[in-house]
Amino acid sequence: MKAPGIEDFLEMLAAERGAAANTLAAYRRDLEAAEQEVPLLADAQPSDLSGLGKAWADLAPSSLARRCSAIRQYFGFLIDEGYRDDDPSDALPRPRIRRPLPRLLSKEQVLAMLRLAEEEAEMGQPNAIRMLALLEMLYGSGLRATELVSLTMDSVPRDAPLLTITGKGGQQRMVPVSSRARAAMSRWLEVRPKGGRYVFPSRGKHISRIRLFQMLRELAGRAGLAPESVSPHVLRHAFATHLLEGGADLRVLQTLLGHADIATTQIYTHVDSARLVELVNARHPLGRGAPIPLAPPAKDD
Repeated sequence: MKAPGIEDFLEMLAAERGAAANTLAAYRRDLEAAEQEVPLLADAQPSDLSGLGKAWADLAPSSLARRCSAIRQYFGFLIDEGYRDDDPSDALPRPRIRRPLPRLLSKEQVLAMLRLAEEEAEMGQPNAIRMLALLEMLYGSGLRATELVSLTMDSVPRDAPLLTITGKGGQQRMVPVSSRARAAMSRWLEVRPKGGRYVFPSRGKHISRIRLFQMLRELAGRAGLAPESVSPHVLRHAFATHLLEGGADLRVLQTLLGHADIATTQIYTHVDSARLVELVNARHPLGRGAPIPLAPPAKDD
């Protein structure tokens, strides 16, 4: 039986998992790097793979972990295809990495940006009204930057508080839109240039993620915040964290954010220790200091 190669593996990722083009390109680079060290990768033995840690000693732990993950998934694919019945990937190095948490904006900082955006939109300039709509959608619905800038007109119903979003891997989800965000979007649609399929058009297509990033930082600076502390990703994180602090269920957040794995949501929506202690004290029966009634002792016959 001919060994399934990298192309076969990538085709599987695209067809069965809906992997995006950037994801496929990353897997290709990692597996081709492995083939440079172990030319017959599909037939590799544990002794072949155990030397990769030394060969890639100059890589950052996160890069090494990503490469090893790609190799493990490739061998899982070979087993599923019946080419191998053993998995040599246990011999791969397992670097310990700590995933950095995104920067977090406080509610007060977000409100400062919103207040300024509202004041500037009151002047009636289309660009200011657009900025308010973008900010309300980022913080009010937790959209990714790409999802927001590429919104199409047919995904924004006029009479329903939901958006149809196509996220990573082409996966669709319904996202609720707050009344504030709907009002801001309505104002923008009234002054938006006519024609075109995108909600936020620019030169025949839509505004870029880079331009969105720039506009947010400019607004943050005018609102008295450190511009480097603000990005679309930071506002998405603020949306999730503030919802969690308000009592939202983690599974609900997973759906809203479009995460395939709940573990991603758990990392993304971290809450500080003080908040967790407060939650336990407020909600757990033993946290309120109330005595627990004991059952009366059994009477002797």
